[in-house]
Amino acid sequence: MKISRIDHVGVIVNDLSAAKDFFLDFGLEMLGEGEVEGEWVERIIGLHGVRETVVMLGMPDGQATLELVKFHTPVDDKGMQQSFANTLGLRHIAFAVEDIEGVVAKLKKKGTELFGEIQNYEDTYKLCYVRGPEGIILELAEKIR
Repeated sequence: MKISRIDHVGVIVNDLSAAKDFFLDFGLEMLGEGEVEGEWVERIIGLHGVRETVVMLGMPDGQATLELVKFHTPVDDKGMQQSFANTLGLRHIAFAVEDIEGVVAKLKKKGTELFGEIQNYEDTYKLCYVRGPEGIILELAEKIR
């Protein structure tokens, strides 16, 4: 058995349009959008009455894919749960960027929250965390040359 790569990361959202716009503006590329329902998906994910809209976004280099999913049915009765960097479970998506200061400035103009500040890690990376729509946490990493 061999694992070759991560195929995609799935993120469940309430406001699909806002999340899609955020990631497109961030620099990801639209790969496709469509409705998903039926017994086949219900059997995969273990839920009944599934109807969802899926948006697939890709990195410009084609190496990774982000799947945004809006469940129309069934809905999560608990709603959005705000998480923090130390909340247990899958917590953030890391992106390699160029000009981290410029990226952060652009995101802040659109209302994105910077957790702390941009930090230099051992003169190898500049790193920071930001919170996007739906509470999605992104880590931004710029390799210092």
